[in-house]
Amino acid sequence: MRVLVVGSGGREHALAWKLASSPSLSELHAAPGNPGIASIATCHPVAPDDGEALLALATSLGIELVVIGPEAPLVAGVADLLRLAGVLVFGPSAGAARIEGSKRFSKEVMAAAGVPTAALLDTPRIPCVLKADGLASGKGVVVCRTDDELEQGLATVRAFGDDVVVEELLDGPELSILAVCDGVRALALPPARDFKRAYDGDLGPNTGGMGSFAPVTNVDVDALVANSVEPVLAELARRGAPFVGTLFVGLMLTADGPRVLEYNCRFGDPETQSVVPLVAGDLLAALAAAASGSLDGVSLAFSGQSAVTVVLAAGDYPAAGDRGAPIQGIASAEALGALVFHSGTALRDGQVVTNGGRLLCVTATAETLPAARQRAYAAADAIRIPGARRREDVALAAAGGV
Repeated sequence: MRVLVVGSGGREHALAWKLASSPSLSELHAAPGNPGIASIATCHPVAPDDGEALLALATSLGIELVVIGPEAPLVAGVADLLRLAGVLVFGPSAGAARIEGSKRFSKEVMAAAGVPTAALLDTPRIPCVLKADGLASGKGVVVCRTDDELEQGLATVRAFGDDVVVEELLDGPELSILAVCDGVRALALPPARDFKRAYDGDLGPNTGGMGSFAPVTNVDVDALVANSVEPVLAELARRGAPFVGTLFVGLMLTADGPRVLEYNCRFGDPETQSVVPLVAGDLLAALAAAASGSLDGVSLAFSGQSAVTVVLAAGDYPAAGDRGAPIQGIASAEALGALVFHSGTALRDGQVVTNGGRLLCVTATAETLPAARQRAYAAADAIRIPGARRREDVALAAAGGV
């Protein structure tokens, strides 16, 4: 099967890495890809949101499956354009992608589907959570516990648009479920937890994610899928927008039971970097089956190991990224057994350099979570990027740390 992965981040690198191991793969292409993806696929300088150019590329290459990574092209309807032309696509239509593209629409769907979630508030008041209604690259959510945080939060969220969704503030550990969906059925991957805040101790602004680990143990995944995935699939289908792709469910495990915080219309980042290495089965076969409309008879095996991902980010991220600084030590990290997924890199005169906010994702697997964590940080220590930083507490509590 000839496959085209759309996107250029760490999520797409992880997906490309896993798809490359499929026995059914004949050719792997990426648009636009990144220096890491270029080592396992042929990269093409086509933007993820340029539907016409992606269609022309897919046609010229005889692509048999397009896997769209980022949310923006999905919300913009790139999958619709490709499907209309007869191209098989793993990724939801624009109508279904509204589950991420509009927080207000998502709350309407949850209400209609009977999904437990945070209550909407009429006006901003502490304590609360402010959310930009539209896409914000993971940075459009602000938790407000004081009047100062509320004032600053409103300014932050309104920078993404005037429509602000205000919700009650819930407490508890968070959980991410990634479910491969065919419009009706769902196939859940190992549950993960990410680390959204910029700094140790869950301090600082929200980011796209500073690390993750999987699996999260002692959770009933089947029950979570039955309560938070299947009802939404049914409701979207009822509205004429069946969801074909990965439905990402962000949950909080409160004292009163699981509550949905958000839905995303694609694989999570950096959750994917921890989850995909635990898939022992043929992920490409599952994605192709879902894109074809039926997961009947499809299952995935998992390794039973644990994975930890540490994000190396620009010093000023999420306020700003970094461009052009040399990156050294990737081969050394890989020699230690880690996977190094490129998130914000470029090639300049043969040298890998910084090109974004989140730069690299260092993932390690092991039989236990503490061992995976130790390996991930040891590998991250081998990488040298001027001015870069990382969180030091990814998976620390779950691994038995302080």
